[in-house]
Amino acid sequence: MKKINLRDYYPFYTKDTVVEVPEEVALLLREYELLEEAHRIRTYRHKAFYSLDYEGGIERDLASLDQGNPYDILEQCYDTELLYKGLASLPEKQRNRIYAHYFLGMSKTAIAKAEDINESNVRKSIEHGLRNLEKFLQENL
Repeated sequence: MKKINLRDYYPFYTKDTVVEVPEEVALLLREYELLEEAHRIRTYRHKAFYSLDYEGGIERDLASLDQGNPYDILEQCYDTELLYKGLASLPEKQRNRIYAHYFLGMSKTAIAKAEDINESNVRKSIEHGLRNLEKFLQENL
């Protein structure tokens, strides 16, 4: 049996209260204490001690981010929808190559290796696809 002071573990105890507990309980309380201290140190080091209730002005900083007016957001949604419709109107190979190059960030060489073809074929396919996409967008704007 080991003696512990409950005041060390429970903040609502105002005076010392010493009790005897089994060794397993004392080790568990000690482990919890160490984990709590490690968490406190991690949050301090990584400056992760802000919460949404924090009175340091974090809510004000988040609210001040420019989100644009509703008209701009709607226009952006329309443009995105039109772009995806234009991509859907392209032949499958052109669509996949444009998507891989511009959306996934793959190089033309990587696309050519993945499809086991010449890089010039990929380049020409992307150029033709972009011309077709431009025509589609001009017709629908």
